[in-house]
Parts: sequence; structure tokens; C-alpha cells
Amino acid sequence: MADFSKQYCERYDSDLPWDFDIEKEFEEMPFSSFRAIICEGFGFFGLHKDVDGGRFCLFGEQWAHIPYEEITDTTHLEYK
Repeated sequence: MADFSKQYCERYDSDLPWDFDIEKEFEEMPFSSFRAIICEGFGFFGLHKDVDGGRFCLFGEQWAHIPYEEITDTTHLEYK
């Protein structure tokens, strides 16, 4: 089953029901942690919160750390 974030649905497909809230996930994560979670809409496979509280989404085989604030519905195409 595909999972879509609230932020993806609000931005790109408001008729699609969402499964999780990226903002809430980051709030619950301790500093310097990783959470395996897939968003089919944005195309990431995990979230990383660094030691300074920086928020990153993980893409591609090289685990590209893209700042959460910079992701779009096409970011995954750049990091296959």
C-alpha cells in the first residue's frame, strides 16, 4: 500500500487521503536520529534529524540528504 504525507497531499493532490504528517514525525524524533518512512508522493524513503535539529528527507541509493524545506514532487527524479 502506498503512503502519502499530509504535506504532499495538501500541496499537490487535496483529494488524496494522507497517511502521515511529516512535521509531526520530525517533532517526535530526537536529535541525531533516522526514521524509515516512505512517501510515495515526494519519493523519499526516510527522515533524518541532525544534531542541530536540521530536517532532511532521504532520496536515492546514495541516501541524498535534501533539506525538508527544499523538496518538491520532482526531487526524487534527481536522486535515483
